[in-house]
Amino acid sequence: MKDGFIKIACATPDIKVADTEHNADVIVRLIKEAEGQGVKIICFPELGITGYTCGDLFLQDVLLKGAVKAVADIAGATADLDIVSIVGLPYQVKGKLYNIAAVIKGGKVLGATAKKNIPNYSEFYELRHFTPADDSLMEEISFGAAGFAVLCSNQVFACKEISNLKFGIEICEDLWVADTPSVKLAKSGATIIFNLSASDEVIGKADYRKNLIKAKSGSLLCAYAYADAGVGESTQDMVFAGHNIIAENGTVYAESKIFDNEMIIADVDVDRLVHERRRMNTFIVNTDCESHQAEFSLKPVETKITFAPPKTPFVPTVKYDLESRCEEILTMQAVGLMTRIRHIGCKNVVIGLSGGLDSTLALIVTVQAYDRLGLDKKGIHCITMPCFGTTDRTYTNACRLAEAYGTTLEEINIKASVSQHFEDIGQDSNNHDVTYENGQARERTQILMDKANLLGGIVIGTGDLSELALGWATYNGDHMSMYAVNSSIPKTLVRWLVEYEANRTEGILSSTLKDIFDTPVSPELLPPDEDGKISQKTEDLVGPYELHDYFLYYMLRFGFSPSKIFRLAQKSFDGDYSREEILKWLKKFYWRFFTQQFKRSCMPDGPKVGTVTLSPRGDFRMPSDAAVNLWMKEIEII
Repeated sequence: MKDGFIKIACATPDIKVADTEHNADVIVRLIKEAEGQGVKIICFPELGITGYTCGDLFLQDVLLKGAVKAVADIAGATADLDIVSIVGLPYQVKGKLYNIAAVIKGGKVLGATAKKNIPNYSEFYELRHFTPADDSLMEEISFGAAGFAVLCSNQVFACKEISNLKFGIEICEDLWVADTPSVKLAKSGATIIFNLSASDEVIGKADYRKNLIKAKSGSLLCAYAYADAGVGESTQDMVFAGHNIIAENGTVYAESKIFDNEMIIADVDVDRLVHERRRMNTFIVNTDCESHQAEFSLKPVETKITFAPPKTPFVPTVKYDLESRCEEILTMQAVGLMTRIRHIGCKNVVIGLSGGLDSTLALIVTVQAYDRLGLDKKGIHCITMPCFGTTDRTYTNACRLAEAYGTTLEEINIKASVSQHFEDIGQDSNNHDVTYENGQARERTQILMDKANLLGGIVIGTGDLSELALGWATYNGDHMSMYAVNSSIPKTLVRWLVEYEANRTEGILSSTLKDIFDTPVSPELLPPDEDGKISQKTEDLVGPYELHDYFLYYMLRFGFSPSKIFRLAQKSFDGDYSREEILKWLKKFYWRFFTQQFKRSCMPDGPKVGTVTLSPRGDFRMPSDAAVNLWMKEIEII
C-alpha cells in the first residue's frame, strides 16, 4: 500500500445455481488464495452467493435465508485475513427484494450497496423479482453472526490508513445506463469502482464491454474492476463467460480469457488517480453528491508490485501502435511548422545540420511541412558548421542527408571565427572548459540567425524535450531558435521517429538515417579521439536518456515523488542498471531539472505533441529559482 499501490482482484467462482453452501465454500477458497498473493480487495460477480439465474427461486425463503447465512459463513471463515471481500446476494427489506453487494472485512459486514437499475428487456426479467433502489434507500440490515450493516444505493467505503483508498460499488446494469451511479461515487471521492456483474455473452459484446469499462475509468479518473459471472451460471437460454476486467484511467491492466472462470489481479495506484483529479480542475468534487460512508482498516504493508512499468513510457510498446504514433507525431510537428511558415509568409528556413539525431528529426519535419505547403525544398537551407569536435562520420551523414532530401546544403567552417573569438576574450584554446564548448555553440547560432535574416527566413530549432529537462543546451546557443519543432519530443522518442523514417524510405536516404540512428549522442564540442571518433558522449556525462526520460515522465505526468519513481525504476530496469546507478542518475536529474529552469522560462515556440511538455506557455510553469532541497532530501533517505 506504500506509494498508493493497492492490489485488487476480480474472481469468477465455479458456482452451482441455488447452492449457497457450495458457493460460499468456493468463494472462501478464492478469498484465501487472493489474500495469499497480497490482494487487499477482491470482488465477486452479481448474485454470486445464489447464482444469477435462479429465476422464481428468488421468491423462496429458503434461498434468501441460505444467502444471508452464506455471507455470515464467509465472514467467519475469513475473519483473520487482511482482505476486503465484496459478494453479491438477494436480500429482502420490508417486503421488497433487492439485488445487493455486501462488503466483508474482519468477520463483519461493513455495509451493503443495492442495485439501482434493474433491466427488464431482451433476455433480462429482473423486475419480476427485484426492486430498483433509489437514493432514499437507507436501511440497517442483519447478517447474523456477521453483524448489522447499512444498506443504501450510494455508499463509499474508505480505508482509515490510506486517505486516497476509497471505493464504491455498481451492480451490472448500473454501468450500462446513461446516468451511472459511479459518477456520484467518484464525485464523492471513490478512486476505485467495483462492479458485480452477470453479463451474458453474445457475439461482439466482449469488445463493447471492454471499451465501456475503459471509457468509464478514463472519464471518472478511477480504477474500474469488473467481476463477471461465469460458466456455472449458464443455464437454459443464456451463456455466461466470466469476462473479468480491471482498468485504470482508460488503460486495461488485467483481463481474463472468456469462458475460463479466472481470477485476475492488478496493482492500481490510487495516489496517481488523485493526482490526475487534482491536475484536471474540471473534475470537481460535488458536495451535493456526498454518499454514505463506511470505514475499514488494512494493515499498512508495502504492496509487492508485480508489474514492471515500460522502460520507455513515451514510446508505445506495440509495433503497430508505434508506427501509427510516429506518423501522427511527425504530422503534428509538420503542421505546427507549416502554420508558422504560412503565417509569416516566408519561403526559406535555416537548419543547423550536425548529422545527429535531433537535427535529423528537425529536417524530416521541415521536409514534411514544405511538402504540405507545396514549397520548393531548395528553400530549406541546411548549414553544416564543422569545428574542433566534428567527426567525419557526422559531417558525411549531414551532407548526404541534405542532398538526399533535395535541400540546399552549405558548409561554413567556424574554426577560424571561433579561434578569433577565443583570442578576443582571452580564452586559451587548449583549455577545454565550458567556455570552449559554449563558444562554438553560440557561434553556430549566430551564423544561423544571420543567415535567416539574409534569406528572409527563420531558424528551425533542433533541441528536444530531454535536453530541455536537463538544461543540456547552451543558453542563447542551441537553446535559441525561431521555432523549435522538437521541444515536445523526448530523446527516446526521437530515436524511434528517425528509425521510422529510415524504414519507410529507400536507398542512400534510408542507409544514412540508419547510421545516424546508430551514432552516439554527442554535441561534438571536444576534439575527436586518436581514431577520429566521437570522444564526448552525452550519456557518459549526464546519464542515460532512457532513465532521464523515465524520471521526467513520472515526475511531471503523475507528480510521483523521487522515492516512488526510484521504486518503479528498479522494477522497470531490473538487470539493466544497478540500484546505485539508478540512484546516482536520479540525483543528477533532479539537480539539473531544478537548476536549469531559467533556460526553459524563455524557450521559443514549438508544437505540443504529448502530455508532457516544458513550455512556460503550455503545461508547465515553474519559478526559475525554485529550490530542490525537499526533493534531494527525500532521495538522500532512500
